[in-house]
Amino acid sequence: MAGFTTNSDKAWSPDITSFAPVEAVKNALILEHTTNLGSIEGDEPAVRVAYVDDASATFFAEGATISESDPGLAEVLVHTGKIAQLIRLSREQYVTGNTATEMSASVSRAITRKADEAFLAQVAPTSPAVTPPAGVLNVTGIEAGGEVTGSLDALIDLVAALEANGGVPTGIIIDPVGWANLMKLKTATGANTGLLGAGTNDAQRMLLDLPVTVSAAMSANTGLVIDKSAIVSALGTVNVATSDQIYFNSDSIGVRATWRIGHNIVKPDRIGSFTIDDGVA
Repeated sequence: MAGFTTNSDKAWSPDITSFAPVEAVKNALILEHTTNLGSIEGDEPAVRVAYVDDASATFFAEGATISESDPGLAEVLVHTGKIAQLIRLSREQYVTGNTATEMSASVSRAITRKADEAFLAQVAPTSPAVTPPAGVLNVTGIEAGGEVTGSLDALIDLVAALEANGGVPTGIIIDPVGWANLMKLKTATGANTGLLGAGTNDAQRMLLDLPVTVSAAMSANTGLVIDKSAIVSALGTVNVATSDQIYFNSDSIGVRATWRIGHNIVKPDRIGSFTIDDGVA
């Protein structure tokens, strides 16, 4: 009789379940604010991303010899790191009620939270280490904008600077406190009307026609203007495994989740950082 994993004992079927990141960690910043170029396994390998620094074009007279242009050919390396979590539960806990479902949601939140922290604020590795890669805020060469205070002028200037560098901003990331302070900006001194609107029925948070992502992984009263084409990433699947063997002598279940991710910035001057006035005199 042919064997099938659907009616075989657990020992004869796979213990690891893989999920696409858009399903398991769909709110992770690295999914929305980077250009994904594939996946890779292991700390040592890297994704080599080639890019071109455009050469200038110019006018030539009719029939004149067109001189050769010499565009700059360059590359960045995308190294990855593995985020992991291992949870131990008693067998009784694991099989009670909706524990498995709630545990899945908890693992998803934990992996997303760590991925967001790494994407934004991970300290650059000390050579010869190459992973985990530096967070966007710790990459040298990003544009430093001014403080947004009283008006959006400083942010407008930053967006203009990024566009002058060839960037096409695709989104803004702001911390919750900073977003609240922006929402408090008024149209004029003594006015009660908010500069950004009431915010009571907005389908999507927007600022300067750019979608805003509010993330607790940002420091208080800070923000980033992102051009996702300037940030490349490598993303693996989210792998979840359970085992009743690792804690056999205590009748417990182990739940392990892993996600390998990495990113690098191709054009740092197309990413900008800014601060927000906290309103404290």
